[in-house]
Amino acid sequence: MSEPQPSAADRWDDAIESVPVAPWTAEQVRALEQQQPSLSMWRVVAVQALVGAVLAGLWAFFGSQPRAQAVSALCGAAAVVLPSAAMAWGLRRRSEQPAAALLGFLVWELVKIGLTIAILVAVVKTLPELSWPALLVSLIGCLKVHVWGLWALRRTN
Repeated sequence: MSEPQPSAADRWDDAIESVPVAPWTAEQVRALEQQQPSLSMWRVVAVQALVGAVLAGLWAFFGSQPRAQAVSALCGAAAVVLPSAAMAWGLRRRSEQPAAALLGFLVWELVKIGLTIAILVAVVKTLPELSWPALLVSLIGCLKVHVWGLWALRRTN
């Protein structure tokens, strides 16, 4: 008869006990930070604004209702750019304590979400000629700038 195979939990416990991990020194952390490229939050916000302006321009030139679609596209961009700028401003200082840094990030993320919802509700309530396709295309295009930023960082490595 064969022996019973150890469960996944048993194998995990064995792995934890067998590999000690030494804590990193401050010099090791600084060296890692220097070799990793960084992306400025303000650069992301600027590119988001640029993408929003380009999309609004495209709607203005090629749209069936140029004025309404361009304004809707600008409102969609504003729903992304303004909250992102507020978050970038709120996170401009680095915290020494990891818990404080995480809490600050979470608070500013909630502020960002709240501002986005408030802007979108205000646009829907106040803009009589709202073009949903223009608003959504602009909103999604500006949101995807983060993906492009991560792709650009990956290419530099």
